[in-house]
Amino acid sequence: MQSISILGSTGSIGVSTLDVIARHPDRYRVYALSAHSRVAELAAQCESFRPQVAVVGSAAAAGELNGLLRAKGLPTEVAYGPEALCDIASAPGCDMVMAAIVGAAGLASTLAAARAGKKILLANKEALVISGQLLMDAVAAHGASLLPIDSEHNAIFQCLPPGYTRSMPAHGVEKILLTASGGPFLTRDVATLDAVTVEEAVAHPKWVMGRKISVDSATMMNKGLEVIEAHWLFGAPADKIEVVIHPQSVIHSMVSYSDGSVLAQLGNPDMRTPIASALAYPDRIASGVAPLDLAQIAQLSFSQPDFGRFPCLKLAYDALRAGGTLAAVLNAANEVAVQAFLDRKIGFRMIDQLIQRVMSAIPNRQAADVGTLLEQDAAARAHAEALISQ
Repeated sequence: MQSISILGSTGSIGVSTLDVIARHPDRYRVYALSAHSRVAELAAQCESFRPQVAVVGSAAAAGELNGLLRAKGLPTEVAYGPEALCDIASAPGCDMVMAAIVGAAGLASTLAAARAGKKILLANKEALVISGQLLMDAVAAHGASLLPIDSEHNAIFQCLPPGYTRSMPAHGVEKILLTASGGPFLTRDVATLDAVTVEEAVAHPKWVMGRKISVDSATMMNKGLEVIEAHWLFGAPADKIEVVIHPQSVIHSMVSYSDGSVLAQLGNPDMRTPIASALAYPDRIASGVAPLDLAQIAQLSFSQPDFGRFPCLKLAYDALRAGGTLAAVLNAANEVAVQAFLDRKIGFRMIDQLIQRVMSAIPNRQAADVGTLLEQDAAARAHAEALISQ
């Protein structure tokens, strides 16, 4: 029986993880759950899964959650704040951690899990985008393991040989092929993108996701962050990571080998598949996802991304090639810009323009430690906010 802490349990990844876990009560138990402010949903999850600890974002939320749990007669301990997240990520009582907090907010707890030697199921790509070598070094130094949950990176992981050592030449790997749906604006007239509404941007054609990641998919910044994540996970340089538009979202990614072979992982677009794959690795367990019917799909199509339509993707490649703290600046500026768009303060095409201006304004530094990364993150956010308020 393995125990798990789920960081971000009320989000789409957290809910899907609990769905898979509920199918295997003989294999898994929930040690801890966390949510930022969705107290009622978290209380309902606690009633169903009986975690030892539940963590929320504020003292007020903790008080509300405590009242709901005691009314139900549940003994779950309630805690709040970033330190409590790190505690449940590193606790001796948990074997693995689902890192599913969106954005930079998930960095500290992911690092805490790595330093505690946990099996980390990484759904928070931003943690790796920001910290890069620091997180990979922590995983190696403390005997932790890092299994990707993003459908694309999980697909790559499945297509790589067992025991892959993050050296492409040593394993005959020629290229990483990251597939992308293209989002809701793949064929829309570029000249009309200024008029995109929030409602249009969050309506992903294939995946059910949160609002922030849905906007990232519409701009393809999500894919750009995945390019950076693939670099760190698999030791792939920028010119060996190729993005391929695949609107059907059936092939989740591919690995090209030096002998001419290309291995692909296919499946219906449902996050329970990569979650089940990582939870049980190297075993296979039921995920609740329907088997793929290729005859019904009938056709798979592919194309190259257009940087004119998706400038955020180019910005991510630029940040990866530049190195240093520029990826942290990119991510911070994007988080601020996307929130401003969701709050209807800026237009859709202002997202990439704002990110580019912040990347040009914040001097790139050596990513020597977490403190430096957080300073750059804060500087980028402050500059982005200042540009928005102008």
